[in-house]
Amino acid sequence: MHPRRPSGDVDAMNADARKIQRIYLTLTLGNTLAASFIWGINTLFLLDAGLSNLEAFAANAFFTAGMVLFEVPTGVIADGWGRRASFLLGTVTLAVSTYLYYMLWQFSAPFWMWAVVSVLLGLGFTFFSGAVEAWLVDALRFSGYEGGLETVLGRGLMVSGTAMLAGSVAGGVVAQATDLGVPFLLRVGVLLAMFAVAFWLMHDVGFTPERSTHPLRATRAVLSASIENGLKNPPVRYVMLAAPFTAGVEIYVFYALQPYLLELFGDPHAYSVAGLAAAMVAGAEVLGGWMAPRVRRLVRKRTTVLILTTIMSALILVVLGFIQVFWVALVLLALWAVVAAAGTPVRQAYLNDMIASKQRATVLSFDSLVGSSGGVVVQPLLGRAADVYGYPASVAIGGVIELIAVPFLLASRRQGPRADLASAAASTTDAESPPA
Repeated sequence: MHPRRPSGDVDAMNADARKIQRIYLTLTLGNTLAASFIWGINTLFLLDAGLSNLEAFAANAFFTAGMVLFEVPTGVIADGWGRRASFLLGTVTLAVSTYLYYMLWQFSAPFWMWAVVSVLLGLGFTFFSGAVEAWLVDALRFSGYEGGLETVLGRGLMVSGTAMLAGSVAGGVVAQATDLGVPFLLRVGVLLAMFAVAFWLMHDVGFTPERSTHPLRATRAVLSASIENGLKNPPVRYVMLAAPFTAGVEIYVFYALQPYLLELFGDPHAYSVAGLAAAMVAGAEVLGGWMAPRVRRLVRKRTTVLILTTIMSALILVVLGFIQVFWVALVLLALWAVVAAAGTPVRQAYLNDMIASKQRATVLSFDSLVGSSGGVVVQPLLGRAADVYGYPASVAIGGVIELIAVPFLLASRRQGPRADLASAAASTTDAESPPA
């Protein structure tokens, strides 16, 4: 029997909740647009700078290593100093580190410099990873919104996909018309504009930062509570432990598809084709975000969606590894992205309904940390596989690695958390206690 749902999430959204949603969608739009200018050409940019496949994906691994190093500290900043402060710091850090990336390309810098700046790029993204989602959930609950989180998070994914579609196509076209460095400068400009927008619109609502005269003590307290509500809570822990195998493979595949598709296309300088690949992923995200709440209504448990989308995604990657026809590969890429996107808001809602408000940003950042740790290992590993066996084989190997996540998701399901059945969860002020 399906859990009771409200008559409609739109009806459950009052004027205050709509305002919060508009701000969230605006921030998501601007941030994703800025980031996506380089997503279609980033690997080509690194290879053009003289890096090998191994070095290019090692640079990406240093980026994810930066996320691993700074996820929890920046999550503590978000919980201790405010989600708005964290967002503003993120825009500045990411703008500066992106400009440094551009300068490294200009001067054909040695690999160690790429490694250092890649870590700084990772730092910039960690200021966003838990803060924006935590800000949204707390503000919605404070405003009296009683609808399912999948609905709002799905809309966010649709907006993100639209922004990625525009940004990745624009980045590829601009790179082909000018050079591979200009999209990086476009990212810097939009990030600085987003600083101004967030400074004006974003204010912490439904959450009071717990500032302390003893920051180290406060950091230890928040981190301890986050571990208690995260890794020590079995259903949360198993979802987190699945993340390295899904997130690590996804980030590799996304960036590897640029040179892989150009190889299939037959023109290594067709940068707009690389942008098209990223744009197709973006369009699939829009569709996946729209599908998420609708798919959720068809199944009783959230973990059902997570398990099925993970298996389907992995199988598509294995098939993609054997395809040598450009247009067929594009279709499979789009299908892979739709499947992955449809599961994303469900996973976000599942986690958020098991996390206490005071530690939300830190726990979400810790979850991102665990996922990023997979990228640190998987990206250079699969990058080396691409050097030795070729891109198709490396993508197929990635699909096999992704399947390792399934037993962890099944373990989370077996814990029987209330959040697995929730569609319009009650207040998440208190974290779920682990089942006895």
